[in-house]
Amino acid sequence: MINTIAQAKNDVKEIVMNAIGRAVAEGKLPAEPIPAFAIEIPNDKSHGDFSCNAALVSAKAFKQSPKSIAEAIKGNAILEGSAFEKIEVAGPGFLNFFVGKAWFAETVNAVIGENENYGKTNDGKGKRVLVEFVSANPTGPMHIGNARGGAIGDCLASLLEYAGYYVEREFYVNDAGNQINKFALSLDLRYRQHFGDNVEMPEDSYHGQDIIDHAEGFAKLYGDIYMNKTEEERRKALVDYALPINIKGLENDLLKYRIRYNTWFRESTLHNDGSVKEIIELLKKSGYTYEQEGALWFRSTELGDDKDRVLIRANGVPTYSVPDIAYHYNKLMKRSFDIAIDILGADHHGYIPRMRAALTALSVDSSRLEVVIMQMVRLVRNGETVKLSKRSGKAITLATLLDEIPMDAARFFFNLRDANTHFDFDLDLAVEESSKNPVYYVQYAHARICRILEKQKEEGVECKRFADNRLVYTESAEIELIRHLASLPEIISEGAKELNPSVITKYLIELAQHFHKFYDSCPIKGMEETVLQSRLSLCTAAKIVLKNLLDLLKVEAPEKM
Repeated sequence: MINTIAQAKNDVKEIVMNAIGRAVAEGKLPAEPIPAFAIEIPNDKSHGDFSCNAALVSAKAFKQSPKSIAEAIKGNAILEGSAFEKIEVAGPGFLNFFVGKAWFAETVNAVIGENENYGKTNDGKGKRVLVEFVSANPTGPMHIGNARGGAIGDCLASLLEYAGYYVEREFYVNDAGNQINKFALSLDLRYRQHFGDNVEMPEDSYHGQDIIDHAEGFAKLYGDIYMNKTEEERRKALVDYALPINIKGLENDLLKYRIRYNTWFRESTLHNDGSVKEIIELLKKSGYTYEQEGALWFRSTELGDDKDRVLIRANGVPTYSVPDIAYHYNKLMKRSFDIAIDILGADHHGYIPRMRAALTALSVDSSRLEVVIMQMVRLVRNGETVKLSKRSGKAITLATLLDEIPMDAARFFFNLRDANTHFDFDLDLAVEESSKNPVYYVQYAHARICRILEKQKEEGVECKRFADNRLVYTESAEIELIRHLASLPEIISEGAKELNPSVITKYLIELAQHFHKFYDSCPIKGMEETVLQSRLSLCTAAKIVLKNLLDLLKVEAPEKM
């Protein structure tokens, strides 16, 4: 049985290859290597369900006209036992394949039979993948870019699971380094201000209300005791108090956003367990380091980077890239993930060659590191940009965004476009209950199907499992809906290969379009039994796929709207 687009394409390839083999045996074609050929789905369905250019690309090798090669393939093709009922030679030598009516019935039954597993593939073959995403600076709340990264990262992880990979989700907590020092400075100054010290907040310190709240909370708990401590003691105590609150806040916000991580990995771990020192020694042994003006440098230009990088400053302090290298080494070598995927902002383009150079120097296959670059989000209301001000602390955070718009809209909208494209998030559209709102449009399709099936049940009509030969589909709207259902495994494979979960939202919107068109042109009530059951089965198949993919996105699939 062939019930997906990908399987049908494989069948076309097998028919063509076997036909060429028979034509060679009969002396109609020469025994020459067969060039790679393409199998496409024509836009014009009069050109068949699948079109193959094998004859055109073989003309030079076979020293024959494409048309004669195509005729030889057609004449030696065996369609018995396949999904196809006929082959036509068209144009300069295209081979057009037409599927039989049974294929559409088989597809519908396959979807219903596989149910929640329909569309899943084995592309990953159990390979272990670690997806690290959001990893927001723990010194403050998550901003709108983190909201996009969260939706993309979580849905990408689910997509990879659908494609047969073993996936873990990870948040990398930057609880060491310059940003923590700045956090400590900001808390310290607000704490001192609370007790009347006339100290100014530097321009590059954190000015948000959250810093003031932390300082006042600390003061309420400990009073002015730490005013008499050393600056080092006071700042450490303030960070030890505030940082866990922030991290717990991040975790709670992400749980509300329907994101649950396998691991919250702390950067401080790499400093405390000796991993940072170990990486320095390994890089020295690699032969790719040198000393200059008291600093230790990484000769990364020899491995594809645009400039050499400082590893250890002249003052003996490692640069921020060293724990990052140790972290990726930990992922790929110590924890043995086959692939490490990072979701990063657009300002991290230069990070990729630097990290891959370091992995290569450490004898790690750098292709095992995959990076998804994510562009900026622009919030729009009433057609105008919503102004953000990080300096004043009045930025729209993930938490405030989710107070304004439905959770389903946030997760769906942030996956509407490829991560590497700029995105305007329309706050008005996200709350609109109309077909203009893509998530509402898709959810309405699911609710409409539920209502159709419920109404039929109320009238004493249940959807029965008819055998393939009893399901009949002849209307164009039925055929196009089934073709779209059949394309899902290929879409899953494509999205997993390209690390692009936006293929799922696009597929869902198109599926809803196909279903609404089918609903408008193919009546169910009052039809004779065969047509009635065929259409109820198709409704059931569409409902299954809608729910499966909404579940993948962690978006609700309502039964009533």
